[in-house]
Amino acid sequence: MLTHLSITDFAIVDQVALELRAGMTVLTGETGAGKSILGDALSLVLGERGSAGLVRAGAERAEVNAEFDVGELLFVQDWLTEHELERPDCECILRRSISNDGRSRAYINGRPVPLQILREIGSLLVDIHGQHAHQSLLRRDVQRRILDEYAGHEGRIEDIQRIHRRWQQVQREKADLGGPDEQRQAALELLRYQLAELHTLSLSDGELQRLDDEHARLSNAGRLLEGCQRALHGLSAEEDDSALSRIEAVRRELDTLRTLDETIGPILELVDSAAIQLREGAAELRHYAETVDLDPASLQQVEERIAEIHQIARKHRLPPEELPGLLARLQREADLMARSDERRQELEAEACQLVTTYEELARELHQSRVDAAARLANTVGDNMRDLGMPGGKFSIQVDCNDSGEPAPTGMDRVEFLVSANPGQPPKAMSQVASGGELSRISLAIQVIGARGSGVPTLVFDEVDVGIGGGTAEVVGRQLKQLGRTRQVLCITHLPQVACQGSHHLQVRKHTRQDMTFTRVDSLAGDTRVQEVARMLGGLEITTHTLAHAREMIERGQA
Repeated sequence: MLTHLSITDFAIVDQVALELRAGMTVLTGETGAGKSILGDALSLVLGERGSAGLVRAGAERAEVNAEFDVGELLFVQDWLTEHELERPDCECILRRSISNDGRSRAYINGRPVPLQILREIGSLLVDIHGQHAHQSLLRRDVQRRILDEYAGHEGRIEDIQRIHRRWQQVQREKADLGGPDEQRQAALELLRYQLAELHTLSLSDGELQRLDDEHARLSNAGRLLEGCQRALHGLSAEEDDSALSRIEAVRRELDTLRTLDETIGPILELVDSAAIQLREGAAELRHYAETVDLDPASLQQVEERIAEIHQIARKHRLPPEELPGLLARLQREADLMARSDERRQELEAEACQLVTTYEELARELHQSRVDAAARLANTVGDNMRDLGMPGGKFSIQVDCNDSGEPAPTGMDRVEFLVSANPGQPPKAMSQVASGGELSRISLAIQVIGARGSGVPTLVFDEVDVGIGGGTAEVVGRQLKQLGRTRQVLCITHLPQVACQGSHHLQVRKHTRQDMTFTRVDSLAGDTRVQEVARMLGGLEITTHTLAHAREMIERGQA
């Protein structure tokens, strides 16, 4: 359950810290004091979207912390362990901050997490029923979800969604195989033509670079031969001024000097080595010169091959170096398209099997929805009568549409029907229910739905708007009954509901240095009597009002 909630610089709240206990806790206060702000702050720390407008004026950031005792919530402990977010003390601490530039951060047990993960754990810990729930109750998708939650259809829905997702994948793959047979055949013919052209080209890896090198050599053969001759002339031993002639003269001089001083020997060896290197270089240069050929025919062949490669590369709008890779890719596409008929048959068979499985699951879900709809309708009808609609009738229509395509939530159309007055046949809620009646019906459904929920903490944010008197007392009793097995937080403006709570918190607004702030006080004894008396109304709280408030509290706690 929720044990501690702290709020800092959120809206008009500067600093609030709440210690919360099991059972039913009511939060009351004058209109505008900030009761719903507390609910908004709790929604924020549970993963709802926020904005910079939530930050208190003049503050850098708003922050909300919520601490939960999950010692008895094994499914929450398993979730935390799975996401590597567990704590040894069986606590779960959620934190959310929003800076005044709109940036948001979320943490679970001190570790930063994406907002979706925060929202996921929040849905396991707290279920918030808002005062405007009756507005969404008019939507059929919401009505279907309420019925499924009441019936515990989560597992069935997941199975159907898994089959539906695979069915969609199969449909997309079928579409990717191409359109009509004529179009696929034309595309296959084009691929085959392109492949034949590339196979004829037969471009190997690195061939273009080798061709460029050969083209450079052939186109510059004249210059290469001239340069080789000049270099050989400078090296040749037959020339008096050649490098070899000069180094031979040096060698002979050093050889003579060695007879006078043996230490010149190593120097002579180096000169001998240089002479050997020059002779080998000259030999290699002669051999190279013999290979250089002025061959216009070979040059033309190389130029034609290079032009052919570049022409095909331009047709495919890619660099010539990528042509070998294009050949492999087009071959794969052609192979896939060539066997597309076979693959299409495989996909058709899988699609038929998926539809068969889907229909079986959907029919089972339909029957379960029909059975659950009857139970839920009877329970809501009884609750409507308890909430001041004695002639009200409630029914749920579940129609199966098994002729259309698979849908992620089954084949059913779920619609809530209501008759607010005796003698009137049930019709769609939007056609027959007024705003006040919708509020009561919504409350009846929320209380019943909460009974079947496994969420440990339930928050009711002014869901009792539009009711009063004995009906309000019934609402308080129902919430109190829920509080015996769950932690219930109820934000209310009705004294009949407030007096039923096991714990009472008062939200007040005060001014300090021309700024407005919200504070929360725990009430008991006379302070609680004073607050319930204020809620009973009147500018002046009389002894009679106080006595009435005290009596209501005593009766509510009995």
